[in-house]
Amino acid sequence: MAVARQRGRASAETLRRRRLRFYKTRARELRAIAKALASTHHPFLAHIIPMRRCNLDCTYCNEFDDTSKPVPLAEVKKRLDILAGMGTSIITISGGEPLLHPDLDEVIRHIRKRDMIAGLITNGFFLNKERIERLNDAGLEHLQISIDNATPDEVSKKSLKSLDGRLEMLSEWAEFQVNINSVLGSGVKNSEDALTIAHRALELGFTSTVGIIHDHDGQLKPLAPRDQEIFEEIMTLGKRSFSRFNQFQHNVARGKEHDWKCRAGARYLYICEDGLVHWCSQQRGYPGVPLEQYTAEMREREFVTHKGCAPRCTVSCVQQVGILDNWRGEQTLEPQPVQPRTTDLVQISK
Repeated sequence: MAVARQRGRASAETLRRRRLRFYKTRARELRAIAKALASTHHPFLAHIIPMRRCNLDCTYCNEFDDTSKPVPLAEVKKRLDILAGMGTSIITISGGEPLLHPDLDEVIRHIRKRDMIAGLITNGFFLNKERIERLNDAGLEHLQISIDNATPDEVSKKSLKSLDGRLEMLSEWAEFQVNINSVLGSGVKNSEDALTIAHRALELGFTSTVGIIHDHDGQLKPLAPRDQEIFEEIMTLGKRSFSRFNQFQHNVARGKEHDWKCRAGARYLYICEDGLVHWCSQQRGYPGVPLEQYTAEMREREFVTHKGCAPRCTVSCVQQVGILDNWRGEQTLEPQPVQPRTTDLVQISK
């Protein structure tokens, strides 16, 4: 008689497949880093937004709406082909909520077909066994869920209580790497929740990181003293994950400016649902050039452009990419004049 497997525990075959995918992905990541250290002429990481709509309305978030249609699959593939042609190493799919996109599996397959590493940021609410197995089959390599609190409140429904069953399914069935990002900062009522979430992530076999969230205007709010203590403890818990490279966040947590060279627009590209290139999610609108018109010369200019928003930046993925080039030459150019636009999110500062 078959022995029932404990919920949240992967089978031996799933563990074997997970280890195999992990080692293959790690080898590809190391090659991508070596390529990036050897040359600055290609993007390292690009965020694409195939779906701006989200099923949630977290009050601190400025990256969603409840009306947008999904970007057609053919258009997403076209953008991915352009990014592959630039030599991009990693694609992270974000939103909105990308699991709302009806062709997400094909998007992931196309990323892998073009020999780029495939990552996904999701709120996790649409995950179930069947959906996880589809992501396995599509070739997904990384998935991240940010969990904001232990129980849902008026600020965020992304709670451990709401998602724990889905996390157990990921632990049981996912062949890709899963990272759980707990958060501190604007809108977080009970900072101790971040510790609870981090411990639960490690218990389920995931990596754990902690993020410092901005307010609705994308601005940093320095952490309170107890929040800083919690932050440091979670960073220690996450020492086996890529959180060990987030040393810049120690300055952010204390409200101190961080001295680094932001390479957004060059090594990091944010491609919105309209197919425009932006510095990042918190500087949408600049440079605002269609991806198909974004030339190597434009990327080279942004590589040496000083970003006045960098010292108090909270966008960790951009800072992680910056580590590749912080040792290189100075940024001597200033941003070009900002053209009139419909959004007031752009906050370029000198």
